[in-house]
Amino acid sequence: MAQAPHPIRIKSARAPAAERPPGFAATVVAQALDDALAHDARVFAIAGLQGAGKSTLAAQMAALARSRGLRVATLSIDDVYFGPRQRGRMARDIHPLLATRGPPGTHDLALACDTLDALRAGLATRLPRFDKRSDRRLPPSRWPAAGVVDLVLFEGWCLQVPPEPAAALRTPINALERDEDPDGVWRTYCNEALGRDYPTLWNRIDRLLWLQPPGFAPVLRWRREQEVRIGGTMSPAGVERFVQHFERLSRQALRTLPEIAARTLTLDARRRIRADRA
Repeated sequence: MAQAPHPIRIKSARAPAAERPPGFAATVVAQALDDALAHDARVFAIAGLQGAGKSTLAAQMAALARSRGLRVATLSIDDVYFGPRQRGRMARDIHPLLATRGPPGTHDLALACDTLDALRAGLATRLPRFDKRSDRRLPPSRWPAAGVVDLVLFEGWCLQVPPEPAAALRTPINALERDEDPDGVWRTYCNEALGRDYPTLWNRIDRLLWLQPPGFAPVLRWRREQEVRIGGTMSPAGVERFVQHFERLSRQALRTLPEIAARTLTLDARRRIRADRA
């Protein structure tokens, strides 16, 4: 069902770190929550590229669900990043680019699966949280507690994205791959991890909503805005390099997730919704 555009006001790069975009229209949030409940999706996933609004939508859905008397837990795939020590070992043993969080192979999948399983079973558990400013997972004593829940909202940038064919990996996709992964070791490792290890996590997802941007081009601007909002320390050049770690898989998501997701919200470059397809 097509929706009228719902603008999301974007703060400028000079906006204070505490400010956040106001989010999606109430009708969009209600439709997403109703979709999850109508399909009995105990674990409802929201996928989107960097800065597309997936965490904002998850927070809005959680607030609406709680206002209806539902018990909700939220989790991001970002919350189960390995910390710098483990990524440092991977960087030494496999490839230096694995020191950077985010690509497949840098997540603690066992922790993610155990957390979702405990929530589904109604067991008391704590929800992992990762602090991007310090690039470290918070200590478990600071994780929020959850008990019996009616709905789990699980968001992330690469949820259910399939690996690429090996032949597609041969040609570098950007300067980072060309200059720092000329032999393709890093991208091959990430692609193989995605195909081998991540389906066990994807199998815990009951239903997937995909926030489809108009292409990869807006991601750099969105990620720079996000860096301001979280009070991050990366320079504009640092953000540009960081985003290149995600370009290959982001383009794979753009190609594949519209057919994989149960529902797709198509966005324009200002994150206004242009279409809603179930």
